[in-house]
Amino acid sequence: MIIFVFVFGLVLSVLHIVLSIWAYRDALSRGKSQEYAIIVLFGLLFFPVMGLIVYLVIRND
Repeated sequence: MIIFVFVFGLVLSVLHIVLSIWAYRDALSRGKSQEYAIIVLFGLLFFPVMGLIVYLVIRND
């Protein structure tokens, strides 16, 4: 049971980092500035769920 919780937490952590990097690269590929992409990266690192929702809403402007 403890191993399952550890593996689940590890998978969620890796997913969190991968989504943050994806959003950073996506912002750059859409022609946004480096500063904007860094703000997106830190927003997703510190506020994962809310940051992802906000980014997905504002990325299509």
